[in-house]
Amino acid sequence: MAAETKYYLTKEGFEKLSRELEKLKEQKKIIMEEEAPDIADLHGPDAEYLTFQEDLGFVERRIEEIEAILKNCEILKPPPKHKRHIVHLGATVEVEIDGQKDEFTIVTPIEADPMAGRISHESPVGKALLGRSIGEKVIVQSSVRAEYKIKKITYKTK
Repeated sequence: MAAETKYYLTKEGFEKLSRELEKLKEQKKIIMEEEAPDIADLHGPDAEYLTFQEDLGFVERRIEEIEAILKNCEILKPPPKHKRHIVHLGATVEVEIDGQKDEFTIVTPIEADPMAGRISHESPVGKALLGRSIGEKVIVQSSVRAEYKIKKITYKTK
């Protein structure tokens, strides 16, 4: 039997997925109780029934996915104090790019949300920042070339 995939989540990511799971379970209950067409009255797969099946299938697949993640996850903990000057998963990194400051939290792809400042450790910027220290400069080449100077690294300790 193949080993289960191990997922790494921040505490916030774990809580967000847990809330989503509860909402999806409630949504499934509503779909089953209130939206389910009376199958006995159906004389073939009509549009209403197909829509019901699609909605239910989507919710069930997402519930299974989240349950697997939560079952096989490890909450990221801050590194020991003597290593907090280095960027690890879960770090919030303040950088300077062309005189402008920006801030990213380095997370796994499950939690990535670039619009909210949460970038994947697999992204070009995330890869470049991992393992680096305050004061270091990293060059990121994607559609444009950018130099990031690490100004500050913080970790949530609660």
